[in-house]
Amino acid sequence: MKKLVIFDLDGTLLNTIEDLGHAANFALQRWGFATHTIASYPFFVGNGVKRLMQRVLPEENRDDLTVDALLRDFRTYYDEHCCDYTKPYAGIEDLLADLADQGIQLAVASNKYHSAVEQIIGHYFPDVNWVAVQGQVEGVNVKPDPSIVFSILGKARVAKKDVLYVGDSGIDMETARRACVDSVGVTWGFRPEKELVEYFAGNIVHTPADIFTLATQ
Repeated sequence: MKKLVIFDLDGTLLNTIEDLGHAANFALQRWGFATHTIASYPFFVGNGVKRLMQRVLPEENRDDLTVDALLRDFRTYYDEHCCDYTKPYAGIEDLLADLADQGIQLAVASNKYHSAVEQIIGHYFPDVNWVAVQGQVEGVNVKPDPSIVFSILGKARVAKKDVLYVGDSGIDMETARRACVDSVGVTWGFRPEKELVEYFAGNIVHTPADIFTLATQ
């Protein structure tokens, strides 16, 4: 049995894509740029919101000043509207409760900026006793750099062999590989199963209940 399960946030625990898309489109519209359909956003997200701003802008407008201006407006909007349409994926709340009942520690590792991660986790999972909830902070590299995982391991005080890392993207699978922990790719998130295979997911699951099986076997 594993002692710690680390979850990615967007596309793994919560379907956040509509709120992310609306916030990005708000910022784009403020500065006179073309917006994007919500359906296009799953392939823009994953590397943090600054990278998101770069991707949604035309290539010729991706200079630092423009990106930073959009980022400010994105955060202003998202901080107020991050829970408008976001919702947990079916079965996630039961999964977290079942893992906790087994004495397994739970953590979140996200590339979303830290204050938003705390706000969203507090809103949707107020009763979960997380050992760590960590988002992107200034001066720390985002995933797939494994620093965030190592920080969580220090708080949980568990060995790498006792950890399961769960995410929906190649970025997550690469993060787990670099951290030398077992990986689980979920197929209900933002990226196709093909990407999980290409990034050597240790396991690929189709339901939250499958994660419980892997964590407790």
